[in-house]
Amino acid sequence: MALYKTITVDELTKVFIWKIEESFEWLSKDVKLTDHCQKRVDGMKSEIHKRGFMSIRHLLAEAGYTDFDLFYDEKGKPHLNDGKYISITHSFEFSGIIVSNKPIGIDIEKQRDKILKIANKFTPLEEYHTLANEEAIIRKLTIVWGAKEGIYKLVGIPGLLFLHHIYVEDFSFDEEELSARLNYQGEQTNFKLNYLEFEGFTCVYTLLAE
Repeated sequence: MALYKTITVDELTKVFIWKIEESFEWLSKDVKLTDHCQKRVDGMKSEIHKRGFMSIRHLLAEAGYTDFDLFYDEKGKPHLNDGKYISITHSFEFSGIIVSNKPIGIDIEKQRDKILKIANKFTPLEEYHTLANEEAIIRKLTIVWGAKEGIYKLVGIPGLLFLHHIYVEDFSFDEEELSARLNYQGEQTNFKLNYLEFEGFTCVYTLLAE
């Protein structure tokens, strides 16, 4: 499938999404990895994880980078050597990155009814009683989870609790932009988020509110 979608958020921020339909062998051809990343992919038992990992390297190329431009800190957070910010995500047959000159986060999630079982661990469920049906609840919960996951990736604070520290303002499905806030150790940080839905998946990308 190659590149599935590119989104220009602003002049310095871009989202790249890949639909993973190729084999691991195809995705690996002519792609050079750092020793660290080669060990990571060699240690993966799941074929879909290996293919997802390699598809990210193709997205890096779309953004003008190679695996050698990428490094991970002690918390596992990715960084680029040129000082730009990057966030990475992978879910089943889709992967994505966002690259910017400012802090960002991205998450792709498959819309599944499994989220109903864990919802009370990351959001107040009473806020969703007005939705018409279970499908709408799953869609909305997936957006909220993706928003909180993206914020977690952006701030990189270990021990952050989705339920207690991050709040996503209520929204309707026709809104393109969401608002959220992080309350942590007496400080509040505000975020703006956008989401898109495609083929049963949800992608949420996050920036600091200006």
